Amino acid sequence: MYHAVATDPNEATRALSVTPEAFAEQMAVLADRGFTPVTTAGLAACWRSGRALPERPVLITFDDGYEGVHRHALPALAKHGFPATLFVSTGWLSGPYDTGGGLDTMLDWDQVRELAAAGVEIGGHSHSHPQLDQVSEATLRFELIHCKEIVSDQLGAVPASFAYPYGYSSRRVRQAVRETGYAQALAVGNGLARRAQGPYALRRVTVRRSTDTEEFERVVEGRAIARTFAGDRALTRGYAVVRRVRQARRLVSRSMG
Repeated sequence: MYHAVATDPNEATRALSVTPEAFAEQMAVLADRGFTPVTTAGLAACWRSGRALPERPVLITFDDGYEGVHRHALPALAKHGFPATLFVSTGWLSGPYDTGGGLDTMLDWDQVRELAAAGVEIGGHSHSHPQLDQVSEATLRFELIHCKEIVSDQLGAVPASFAYPYGYSSRRVRQAVRETGYAQALAVGNGLARRAQGPYALRRVTVRRSTDTEEFERVVEGRAIARTFAGDRALTRGYAVVRRVRQARRLVSRSMG
């Protein structure tokens, strides 16, 4: 899971960014080690149908829609003939639907179309990037449907895959994603994706600015995942409790109102 690919990102995106040089080196690692990148839709289709996956499959995904995915990541992907998946927050992209919420320089729709033409699957990532498990039912449905409609209108193709903003979901959110027509969805979880997770809770591992080549090689080989992301998982568990308490308070407040 990548976010921004940038030489000099702003402070809001720095920790979850990678440099163009690091990204190019990581793609070379995948090529040298015989990995076969697939799209999110391609992975899910194989698992649904029982078809065999290619040798050493791996997903390369980008969240949000930062401009560096086009400027820096696309040439590195093209060099190796790698497909990838980009999950866009439609209200963050430059253009007619821009709400001004983007955290750094964002893609515009011409660039998204060029990415799609180059073999990058374009998926949904909500419209305004909220914590979907914390919003009302009406807002949840709007975020999912509006995102899907905008991507469909701009690209002429309905997005098949979704990624939860911040990685957060719940049974209610996953059900809404399915009912909106997305065929599969990705969380974070900082673990390897497994078929047993089901198509709406597939896990990913985070690649960030502090990820050096040694750690990247170890993670993509599936070694020491728990140790590498122990801190992330502890924070995720703790914050999950906080979010459940907040949601319960909201429900009580609405029922009393």
